[in-house]
Amino acid sequence: MKILVIGDEKRWEMLNQKGFGEHEAEWHNDIHTVQGWERFDWVIDLVLDDHYQHLSTYILYPELPVLGCTVKMSLDDVWPLLGKAREKNVFGANFLPGFIDRNSLEVSAAAGGSTEKLDKFLSSLQWPYEVVKDEVGMVAARVVCMIINEAYNTAGEGTASREDIDISMKLGTNYPYGPFEWAEKIGIKNVYELLSAVHQRTGNERYAISEYLQQAYEAAVKVG
Repeated sequence: MKILVIGDEKRWEMLNQKGFGEHEAEWHNDIHTVQGWERFDWVIDLVLDDHYQHLSTYILYPELPVLGCTVKMSLDDVWPLLGKAREKNVFGANFLPGFIDRNSLEVSAAAGGSTEKLDKFLSSLQWPYEVVKDEVGMVAARVVCMIINEAYNTAGEGTASREDIDISMKLGTNYPYGPFEWAEKIGIKNVYELLSAVHQRTGNERYAISEYLQQAYEAAVKVG
């Protein structure tokens, strides 16, 4: 099987560490450099929710299955462009930095859609996975980013230091990282954009951006 992987170098390196079993993977940082699309059996798009324009390419290959990062959106968001007929060939996953290398990959399918094709693909790769509901933020990323948001607020108010918050969380929850360690791995831009998307979709104030996370995001944007 020939797999096309689209995404930045950082995510590609993380994914490559998972291995592709007996299959061959070809990585491209830019979708426009891909030639010979008919050579590929699957596409893994690590940055789909940051690059909606990729959908205009995938629509040209209706029988080519795509597993794309859909943490900042849902699969329901892509059907207006691709059409509901594509739901049997387009699937979502959490490919954010910090989650790619987890033991179990979160994936999703269209509401009421079959995961048979996805099951066969991931099983052939020998990647453990969990099918979750198709919704913005999925499960793990939504929870972790909400905790990061609260941690920024706590540290910003001077209640506790970042180091103490990280240590307390790891001891109290058995998480591998503390909130600020998670934020560094995921990237503050991704944390901010995920929470913004979830808050906009749900209206739940638990996901409203704290002023201190907002400041961190704006500082990161300035640095570039």
